[in-house]
Amino acid sequence: MRIHKIIIALLFLLSSTAQADVYEKTLDNGLKVIVKEDHRAPTVVQQVWYHAGSMDEKTGTTGVAHMLEHMMFKGTKAVPVGEFSKQIAAAGGRENAFTSYDHTAYFQQLHKSKLPLAMQLESDRMHNLLMAEKEYAKELKVVMEERRWRTDDDPHALVFERLMATAYEEHPYHNPIIGWMGDLQNMTATDALDWYKTWYAPNNSTLVVAGDVKADEVFALAQKHYGSIPTVKLPQRKAVSEPVQLGIKRITVKAPAELPYLIMAWHAPTLRDAEKDWKPYALEVLSGVLDGNSSARLNKSLVREQQVAMEVGTGYESVARGPSLFVLEGTPREGKTVGDVEAALREQLALLVRDGVSEEELRRVKAQVTAGEVYKRDSVFYQAMQIGQYESAGLSYKAIPLILKKIQAVTAQQVQDVAREIFNDDQLTVAVLDPQPLSNKPRHNPGAAHVH
Repeated sequence: MRIHKIIIALLFLLSSTAQADVYEKTLDNGLKVIVKEDHRAPTVVQQVWYHAGSMDEKTGTTGVAHMLEHMMFKGTKAVPVGEFSKQIAAAGGRENAFTSYDHTAYFQQLHKSKLPLAMQLESDRMHNLLMAEKEYAKELKVVMEERRWRTDDDPHALVFERLMATAYEEHPYHNPIIGWMGDLQNMTATDALDWYKTWYAPNNSTLVVAGDVKADEVFALAQKHYGSIPTVKLPQRKAVSEPVQLGIKRITVKAPAELPYLIMAWHAPTLRDAEKDWKPYALEVLSGVLDGNSSARLNKSLVREQQVAMEVGTGYESVARGPSLFVLEGTPREGKTVGDVEAALREQLALLVRDGVSEEELRRVKAQVTAGEVYKRDSVFYQAMQIGQYESAGLSYKAIPLILKKIQAVTAQQVQDVAREIFNDDQLTVAVLDPQPLSNKPRHNPGAAHVH
């Protein structure tokens, strides 16, 4: 109980100070600049978040957002192929990028004195990228190999890909971020260049800088390096919703694997109004009740007591541009089946819907969530990431401390109510891995290729 009180005190400290040293300014060309001052170490993180991800792709060009992410390291007139990474490394920094359904982001982490270099390099490739056919052809092979390695040869990833394609009929989350292999095989450099010209613009991006900096100096640097980049007329984004599911869906995926595997996924809402919404917060707490740690319900019951599963877990993302799924997954213990695991999971959900959660469970989960935020905020990189994620999802970074308070305010009744609503077979998709004999051929691996 004493630990709980200490963490609650930390929560209020975080809530009152977390955004006190965050500043924002929008340049005339539409680039939003957000600065998080943190003076504990002489380092800085620069992140550029483009508000375009795989959900913005069109049929036939899936994977183009990720493909362009790779091409962004392939040079401009001022910075030839390979020079971007070399210059950051020579400055003692690290850099990389990532593509998601909702956004594409690029980052550098280095000594604060090197921020002008990072801005110079990043702003240059925002509007001066070269799309050399030779480099494109090489990188396309890398991406295709990455797809084989990370998805086609990974049975769990393959099952999840097919689950998403089944659960989402209309929403573009239906397509994998890395793209379908057929689309990659037919993709051209022109496709990637069109994507770049369409979405890579200051008025479609957020620049986040966090670390040992002063906001006014960062704004001046941003104006110097990014301020003259022209705006782009962005396509009109039409709202895409997922039609109501009309009954349970089941798929079986046959792939070489040692063990069977089960995923159960229910459609779930994401955060749209940080002040008024309550279901996403209750779902975060529900996830912790089921799978927060080794003493949480699923691990305690299915793994330790019943010994029906080797491992179990939950997944839920409350922050996204589109809808979400509440996911349960499990691997049967030897001698048990995916049917046994599904039955055991359903039993736990029925108990939760019938009896609710205890105050002790609520306290444990809320303490875990708060402690996790305390630890994460030790990382300047994570602080920048959190700001970028919220801004890219259409939420404000100003909501971050409010969200912690909202999770603390979740009641046992709300958790029970959201469980009763969400765990409905009519909005459930079940995917099963049917393991096939393992071949002796080696797994694909990109090897030394620099996979961003």
